[in-house]
Amino acid sequence: MVRTVGVEEELLLVDPQTRTAAPRSQQVLKYAAEHGIAAHDQLDHELFRHQLETRTRPAVDLADLRRDVIAGRRAAASAAAGVGLLTAATGAVPLPGGPPRTTRDDRYLAMVETYGEVARPGGTCGMHVHVHVASDEEGVTVIDGITPWLPVLLAISANSPFHHGRDTRYASWRSHSWSQWPSAGPVERFGSVAAYRDVSRRIIASGAALDEGMLYYDARLARSHPTVEVRITDVCTDPDDAVLVAALVRALVSHAAERPVEGIAWRAELLRAARWRAARYGLAERLLDPVTGELRPAREVLEHLLATVTEPLEDAGDAELVQDAVARVLSEGGSVRQRAAYERNGGSVAAVVDDLVGRTNAAFSA
Repeated sequence: MVRTVGVEEELLLVDPQTRTAAPRSQQVLKYAAEHGIAAHDQLDHELFRHQLETRTRPAVDLADLRRDVIAGRRAAASAAAGVGLLTAATGAVPLPGGPPRTTRDDRYLAMVETYGEVARPGGTCGMHVHVHVASDEEGVTVIDGITPWLPVLLAISANSPFHHGRDTRYASWRSHSWSQWPSAGPVERFGSVAAYRDVSRRIIASGAALDEGMLYYDARLARSHPTVEVRITDVCTDPDDAVLVAALVRALVSHAAERPVEGIAWRAELLRAARWRAARYGLAERLLDPVTGELRPAREVLEHLLATVTEPLEDAGDAELVQDAVARVLSEGGSVRQRAAYERNGGSVAAVVDDLVGRTNAAFSA
């Protein structure tokens, strides 16, 4: 059985004159509703008003998933254009538009009040991949199995080198920034649903999360769907990169469900180190190998990943697409493309934003 997969993307709203983040999501969503632009539940708000979320339907065929990703971006761009804005898919805010403004929602306001300055990384933009699981028991087995591979997915998606007008020297500044939330990041093996629930209950009781929705584990059981939700990745500017990440997440979930817990038992300290290295360098340097725990060239780690998930990729008919896409991101991933735009334009972050807007919308604006 080929599992369904779905994607949520967080997009940045951009002022076309200044190229800065535009805190106007409420106007964008109002325009979308009044003009019938988006399908039900396709567009939504996020913690801060300079963000917009898109959602795909569950899909088996990656071609269908890609169409839905593009349809969500088209709807977001059309609604944004209706109020004079642009959209861009990037993990961090390249040029700020003033202090972040919180969406008018009691829960969001409580988050900002409780966590103060830590809440500001909520203005970054990630991509969440949902893959169907048969039960919570299977879901926890999957989370335990895929956790060491999650930093590799982060490295593939890394797409946020610029933040507030500066090159951060990170491939994924979003990941580093997001990790300030007290409930965010990697988790050690749970071993059972009871342990997962107990840890989650204790985190909420401690105040490190207000509710289950704030359990920002890199992979978690989804609250409202029978899925494992992988949350570690940056939003990708190019839809084909998003589809690659989704295909690899699905393959890893299928593999882990069939072959529970392979390789070394990773401590939280090493998981954080692997995550940091992926955020810092993306695919441009060595990564920690998820099976051996040793540093290896990124190309070799990706070859190891493809070898590990060969069977589920072939079962889904995704093997050739994934192999081609991996070769592409190894030569030019998201953070590399942003820095190339910066260099081509004499060190202009505004030009980076222009490039992001163009590539985000290229699939439907040609």
